[in-house]
Amino acid sequence: MKDGSDSLRTGGQSDALGTNQSGMRAQNERLVLTLIRRHGALSKSEIARLTGLSVQTVSVIMRALEDERLILRGEPQRGRVGQPSVPMQLNPRGAFFHGLKIGRRSVEMVLTDFLGTILARRVRQHDYPDYDAVLAFALDTAEALAASLSAEERGRVAGLGIAMPFEIWGWATMIGVDPEAMTPWRQRDIQAELSQGLHLPVFLQNDATAACSAELVFGTQEQPSDFLHVYVAFFIGGGVVLDGRLFQGPTGNAGAIGSMPVPDRSGRMRQLIDLASLVTLERRLKAAGVDASDLWASSERWELPGEIVADWLDEAAEAIAHAVHGALAVLDVSAVRIDGWIPPEVRRELTDRVAACLQRHDLTGLTLPEIQQGSIGADARALGAASQPLLARFLVAYLR
Repeated sequence: MKDGSDSLRTGGQSDALGTNQSGMRAQNERLVLTLIRRHGALSKSEIARLTGLSVQTVSVIMRALEDERLILRGEPQRGRVGQPSVPMQLNPRGAFFHGLKIGRRSVEMVLTDFLGTILARRVRQHDYPDYDAVLAFALDTAEALAASLSAEERGRVAGLGIAMPFEIWGWATMIGVDPEAMTPWRQRDIQAELSQGLHLPVFLQNDATAACSAELVFGTQEQPSDFLHVYVAFFIGGGVVLDGRLFQGPTGNAGAIGSMPVPDRSGRMRQLIDLASLVTLERRLKAAGVDASDLWASSERWELPGEIVADWLDEAAEAIAHAVHGALAVLDVSAVRIDGWIPPEVRRELTDRVAACLQRHDLTGLTLPEIQQGSIGADARALGAASQPLLARFLVAYLR
């Protein structure tokens, strides 16, 4: 943004109302951008009504945002008394963002526009996330993807977000890697090294929380004000939205449902991560002599034995239902969204099975939430990563 709007580089909480006081231009600009993102194209009068700002103040804000090429004029809406209203919409090419997903089986970088559309991506499969290889991939790929933009647009790349498991070195044994190979992740700071190498603001978020952020910011369905997000990938994880805002907690690890104790089929208490993660399905496939590579090759379609997948779904659904039951005792949410690196038909089946399992639970004293499918899918972690610089620089706390 232009001089005078530098405070947009930092995140912050805000109410739905703007302020007509001087010196608050940056906050008001962020508020207007947030409302247009949430509601779609809006006229000046509509924005004034939603924010409580004067029409004159809104006109100044809109003119500044238009000069900065962050918003565009739509077609005038005629048919009413007086001057036709002109809806203003976000300019897709007003800003760009990198999203880096660091996973146990792959690393992925995407470049998104202001609307969250993925313009380009690169993916590299690996047996485990080697620190130096991931760093080199991120530096090279960010430069290569930005090169697809014009010279002026490259100056509009607002930052890079990273989505990765926190304390990734602690998972070495579970992914079959010598713990020594993961030591650099404990000793070095990839966020700082990427910021220095790319000369961009870099943000870091737990990968499951990032998936929840993608659902909140880019989700295609109407958002409830409170929901628990469940993301099934190599390891299952989660995120929490309260009052329309992503809740991360003091360590950024809120919603870490993978660590929740749940009973297995024999009644023995296990962590959810052991029962409802894709690594569990991978192990079952390998034990049956089935090539499990198809599990990671594509999230759109699996060519896997149906009986093995169905058996995993049975156990995973019951385990997730127990985790949701426990979460409801603490979080009074109206919905649970289930998503993941899974084909759409598997996501639908898992969602239906979790809902059916919860119907059999004794939820006395609790309110049964609506069990819904997530809307992002396999791109959730990379998109959630890209949403971090978007949220930090251009938006206020996400509003219902």
